[in-house]
Amino acid sequence: MADAKVIPFDEDSRTRRGGGRSRPRSRKAAAPAGNAAVKASGNATGGAGQAEDATAEQGPLTAVPEVAEIPAQAVPEGLAAEGRGAEARVSEAAVSEGPEAAEAPGAGVPESPAAAEGPGPDPGPEEPGEEPAEPEALSLTDALSGLADKLLGGGWERKAASGLAFLRRRITGEYEVDEFGYDEDLTEQVLMPLFRPLFEKYFRVEVKGVENIPAEGGALVVCNHSGTLPWDGVMAQIAVRDHHPADRHLRLLAADLVFALPGVNELARKGGHTLACTEDAQLLLERGEVVGVMPEGFKGLGKPFAERYKLQRFGRGGFVATALKTGKPIVPCSIVGAEEIYPMLGNSRTMARLLGLPYFPLTPTFPWLGPLGTIPLPTKWTIQFGTPIPTDGYPPESAEDPMLVFNLTDQVRETIQHTLYELLVQRRSVFF
Repeated sequence: MADAKVIPFDEDSRTRRGGGRSRPRSRKAAAPAGNAAVKASGNATGGAGQAEDATAEQGPLTAVPEVAEIPAQAVPEGLAAEGRGAEARVSEAAVSEGPEAAEAPGAGVPESPAAAEGPGPDPGPEEPGEEPAEPEALSLTDALSGLADKLLGGGWERKAASGLAFLRRRITGEYEVDEFGYDEDLTEQVLMPLFRPLFEKYFRVEVKGVENIPAEGGALVVCNHSGTLPWDGVMAQIAVRDHHPADRHLRLLAADLVFALPGVNELARKGGHTLACTEDAQLLLERGEVVGVMPEGFKGLGKPFAERYKLQRFGRGGFVATALKTGKPIVPCSIVGAEEIYPMLGNSRTMARLLGLPYFPLTPTFPWLGPLGTIPLPTKWTIQFGTPIPTDGYPPESAEDPMLVFNLTDQVRETIQHTLYELLVQRRSVFF
């Protein structure tokens, strides 16, 4: 320590070290930091003399070069705070390590991407410790609504509201029933939705020529009848209601047996069916209704499977006389697919007499499987409405002409039979 020599900091030393570079101005924060370091060293060695020896041994103190300041608007607050911490670390390193560490360009200061690219848009302040927002949990109402959509399908809220309105009308009696017992409100809200899945999904009915039924005014629709049980009448009724451009409703004429069965009587009346008699048919046609009739009756409904799609006798042509009296058009209708839903292999006449039925069918599944035998086979159906046959060109008294009635009846029958043959040729399969 006694042999230490202090070398003065003159112009020659500056020339040797920096090539004549001017001495940079020291930052104000460097002096206090340097004094604090000297004081700390002095206290550690035990006095002011020891501090001078330590200073001489370490070499002269040099100023910390200035660090270029980055514009505040280009650096987020978090990065700026980190930069200020880096400056403090550089100042402390310059004091402790000497001028070489202080003069090294960029020593201890990490290069900032924002500083390298220049000023950019301010992303806004970011609070320290803030976590990204998490999506809000679904409420119980949303969860129940999603479950209801999966179980009941879309639009369940509208259906529920319609159902509640229907119950209110039934309780308060705010619905109408005509003189034939037709309950339009019950038919639209209950009966049609009940059988519509059979029409759309089970039998997959294809409807053709429904626009041949007049958009307004009365018309008489004449259909072939088959299938052991009268599913063809119900499917024809849905076909007119769902596919006609004017949303018309088919009022079917039914046999006396339908209105003699308990339970079936009420449903048939409320669904728009009425007794197959001339008076009821004429009254409905005069009121502008679309009336449906199946002239084969039980002869067509209960014929054996071997005679499928062969029309039976159309009676005495009472439907033609009714159309002539009212001057309404006759629309032929051909139904393919109903013959195979219950292949009737035989008829037990004994059971039919005991039960008071026109026939007792024996099929591959009934009565051997009990109630399961009444499930129809899922055949593919086609219902085609033909070109209307006008009757308004005849006077009303022509209904009493038997030859005219017979000729028109035969014309309607031949039209339906010919259409059945055409549809059978076009059909690819019974079930597809």
